[in-house]
Amino acid sequence: MSDLLPLLTQQLFNGLSLGAIYALIAIGYTMVYGIIGLINFAHGEIYMIGAYTGLVTLSAIGLGSGLPLPMMVLAMLVVAAAVTAVYGYAVEKIAYAPLRSSPRLVPLISAIGMSIFLQNWVATGQGARDMAVPALINGSINFTIGTSDFTVTAPYSRIMIIIVTVISMVGLWMFIKYSRTGQASRACAQDIHMANLLGINTDRIISFTFMIGAMLAAVGGVLIALAIGKLNPFIGFMAGIKAFTAAVLGGIGSIPGAMLGGVLLGLAETFAAAFISSQYKDIVAFLLLVFILMFRPTGLLGKPEVEKV
Repeated sequence: MSDLLPLLTQQLFNGLSLGAIYALIAIGYTMVYGIIGLINFAHGEIYMIGAYTGLVTLSAIGLGSGLPLPMMVLAMLVVAAAVTAVYGYAVEKIAYAPLRSSPRLVPLISAIGMSIFLQNWVATGQGARDMAVPALINGSINFTIGTSDFTVTAPYSRIMIIIVTVISMVGLWMFIKYSRTGQASRACAQDIHMANLLGINTDRIISFTFMIGAMLAAVGGVLIALAIGKLNPFIGFMAGIKAFTAAVLGGIGSIPGAMLGGVLLGLAETFAAAFISSQYKDIVAFLLLVFILMFRPTGLLGKPEVEKV
């Protein structure tokens, strides 16, 4: 038992940091679905573009520029968020806006095409091989629990992921709750047609939702690139699938559900890798989704859709 507790503590920390990334991406899925009832299948590629933008920003600044480390990381996050906001806006205007009155399957296929385009766009410009990301944040907090010889390691890069994610979530919650645009977004999520009749510019709110989701995904992309130390144009596909799974797990359309689903998925993966096998971590994660949906089809925090007549 004394050897099990440190291992559990280590995997709990790993799962929280991984789940934080999934949560940042999942919020984009759930916000878009909450307003227009569709899934943005190009969202994973936006996350990947955010990671590449952060690396390009770091290269432009230069490691020997003398800029303090916190300012360097902040610059990467800000530039990545700004660039991906433009991409999110473009995805909405190209893949969704012209097809808003089409059958629901049509914009989904359009989004998949946009996903493939963005993936190959980056692969053509940056190459399809892995690219190394300089290790800006080195070191870790190491400690033991009880008399165990197992050392729990908490890298500073992973700690930063959790801290930045919490700050981003709190900022998003305050913006949605107190700002006029946030209140308009909540109105559109409740009934977009009535919101339009009441004078809310729903087209602007939809574009804004795509941009906010893209910015959060970019933050996740930069953070995970700094933590792992490498990236390639194909990292967005699996991350997008996992984040979509997290959004469904927590309740698609619910922002708190996306956060909860991301954390649960991250914990499920890390504990499965530690106690079963790393080869089965994806299986366990998706089995968790199936199990939850069998007993609660709307997800953990989702609400049944009420058809408005």
